[in-house]
Amino acid sequence: MRKTILALTASGAVAAFGATASLAVTNDNPPIFQSLDPASVESGTYATDPAHTLVEWRVSHFGFNDYFGLFGDAEGTLELDTENMANTSVDVRIPINSLAVVSSGLREHMLRPGADGGAPDFFGPDADDARFVSTAIHQTSETTAHIIGDLTLNGQTNQVTLDAEFSGSGDNPFNQRTTVGFHATTTIMRSEFGMNYAVPAIGDEVVLDITVAFEKQ
Repeated sequence: MRKTILALTASGAVAAFGATASLAVTNDNPPIFQSLDPASVESGTYATDPAHTLVEWRVSHFGFNDYFGLFGDAEGTLELDTENMANTSVDVRIPINSLAVVSSGLREHMLRPGADGGAPDFFGPDADDARFVSTAIHQTSETTAHIIGDLTLNGQTNQVTLDAEFSGSGDNPFNQRTTVGFHATTTIMRSEFGMNYAVPAIGDEVVLDITVAFEKQ
């Protein structure tokens, strides 16, 4: 997933090169901005960094190979209690219209209205944001946790469990905001969210791979 995200955001990295150059990054003296020690993370209220929070979805394409796309611009909050993770909560919205795929035809199909006034095959043109609201968090190690919550997608809500892992914390070198990052994965069945189009030729099982940055408020 991390390699996928880097590949898909390569153009953004090129655009940001000029700003990055001001940090005087060299191979001999690479800067280190993040700590991998979870003890360095402070409790408090955090908000997503929408520009650097992405949800990848991956689905089987006729069993030949996988197809994947991205959602971005996620907005939400993390109420973090490092002393008692059970008191921690997450509430994040993901705009469906942020959908990014390499095929313009597929994007149009996924966001177009249904034929003859019927239900759309996927999301339709006026899709509400997806939303994940945690209901319980079970810490499984110093750096991992199971985050259980309600995922509302395409107008339907189902419980999902995210396998989450702490990936780093520190001060963002550009805006100096204290940031904490996580990766998470889960698998959903799209038919449970009202998207039955072409099942099972196009897979029902959808793997979600999430990378999220939260900034302390």
